[in-house]
Amino acid sequence: MRRVIAQKMQQTKRDIPHYSYIEEVDVTQLEELRIHLNTAKTQAQPKLTLLPFLMQTLVKVLPEFPHCNARFDDETGALTQFEAVHVGVATMTDAGLMVPVVRHCESLNLWQSATEVARVSLAARDSKAIHGELSGSTITITSLGAIGGIATTPIINAPETSIIGVNKMQQRPVVKDGTFVVRTMMNLSASFDHRIVDGYDGAQLIQALKRALENPGTIFV
Repeated sequence: MRRVIAQKMQQTKRDIPHYSYIEEVDVTQLEELRIHLNTAKTQAQPKLTLLPFLMQTLVKVLPEFPHCNARFDDETGALTQFEAVHVGVATMTDAGLMVPVVRHCESLNLWQSATEVARVSLAARDSKAIHGELSGSTITITSLGAIGGIATTPIINAPETSIIGVNKMQQRPVVKDGTFVVRTMMNLSASFDHRIVDGYDGAQLIQALKRALENPGTIFV
């Protein structure tokens, strides 16, 4: 498994001209909403992490950036853009890094997204994921959770064109309306295939994500 991972990473880094774009996001309101929903949830509902919110935000903004929800075939030179959003969730397992897939996120609500993330991630960690749960993603999210660091430069999950990295949240002073306030901040670190996604377009995608995450009510409108 380690050899296969190494070969894929080496080939991806060699064949795809990566560039990364990093932006800070004020997730204060989003965290308040997440905590409130977790406090009010039923026993049957899963605990919400940041990932389901990010998945639902991707569903909202990706129609404006279809080449970021796509797969590029090196051999044929063909780009396939998708209306459906199949999100790969980079997951660390005892066997190494795996990317289980939450399919058709556009048809899932927030709670269903959380349930699917938990289900496919657990299946990958328990070595019970079937082939269909480990293939077919159109865009990938990678997160290191509590140890997420300030910024990362993730490697694209080929043959996709984009990957979104989630870094740790931390409270820190920021200037807002001319005064210092304490806000919960988090960086998004994204990498793109420069053959397909120009720097301007990648930046615009992350800025669209930033606007929605900083105003979480718009995710559900």
